[in-house]
Amino acid sequence: MTEIVRDSNTRKNQSEAARAGGFSSGRFSVAPMLDWTDRHCRYFHRLMSRHAQLYTEMVTTGAIIHGKGDYLAYNEEEHPLVLQLGGNDPQALAQCAVLAEQRGYDEINLNVGCPSDRVQNGLFGACLMAHPQTVADGIAAMKAVVSIPVTVKTRIGIDEQDNYEFLCTLVDKVAEAGVDALIVHARKAWLQGLSPKENREIPPLDYERVYQLKRDYPALTMAVNGGIKTLDEARAHLQQLDGVMLGREVYQNPYLLAQVDAELFGEHWQVPSRHQVIRNLLPYIERELSQGTYLGNITRHTLGIFQGMPGARAWRRHLSENAHKRGAGPEVVEAAMARVPEESVVYS
Repeated sequence: MTEIVRDSNTRKNQSEAARAGGFSSGRFSVAPMLDWTDRHCRYFHRLMSRHAQLYTEMVTTGAIIHGKGDYLAYNEEEHPLVLQLGGNDPQALAQCAVLAEQRGYDEINLNVGCPSDRVQNGLFGACLMAHPQTVADGIAAMKAVVSIPVTVKTRIGIDEQDNYEFLCTLVDKVAEAGVDALIVHARKAWLQGLSPKENREIPPLDYERVYQLKRDYPALTMAVNGGIKTLDEARAHLQQLDGVMLGREVYQNPYLLAQVDAELFGEHWQVPSRHQVIRNLLPYIERELSQGTYLGNITRHTLGIFQGMPGARAWRRHLSENAHKRGAGPEVVEAAMARVPEESVVYS
């Protein structure tokens, strides 16, 4: 098995770089996506990029403090890894931040951008944009108790509150609280009338507003999210900003990650082919199956790996029809992979 994170020293160096507050990993990150970026997805993504910063799904403070499951579980191979928190109570955020640092997370991010009804009912996510002091109090509380970076992910506005001054009020407050970086989804959110999916597509993108924000707050580390589909687009944004974050495009076309290290971080190494990525995933699958994980919980994240290649549809179909069956194991993945012609090119 070819390991992307090859030894404990590599993981230690990655973790220390993040803890130092540097934004080298944040130069390119994979967005936190509910029901998508779980630990299986993140392990899979790490097989293709050493440097991309990975995020958990948003986890609420209530789930961490009062939930019965282990909401902070992850694989060591996932570093550099950010825990995204949902919540509004400074004391609860601080408590979760301490737990996250103790568990080895490299960074904590506060969600101030999710527009779902469930999030609104809990008064966190995007609706917090209307309460900038609450956001700042949460950031200050976390900064007071941890040494790892604390960041915010936000929208450019909500509902009719979408002028530049509204956004700057939030930025002023979190900057004063000592926030380490800001990730801006370059769309506003409609809290009423649009679903979360529609909120990712219908409100128009306004990258120039994010660029202006960086010009007005040059000392604040800033990344952009929303609608970015290619590494060429990412490079263009990096002419103006410190980082870029991709979400759906990476999930639907995960092999895009195979070029990130070379094109955005200048590190050239022999990246495994698509087939080899899946082979490298097989030991993880075997390990997880032995612990009671269902095969489909892992393979659902891999469906797009052969996107655009002959046999991609057959790969997806075989996994979709068989991975959920009782007793399904690595042989299902190998049979699905056999439906895709082997690549002749090794990317580097």
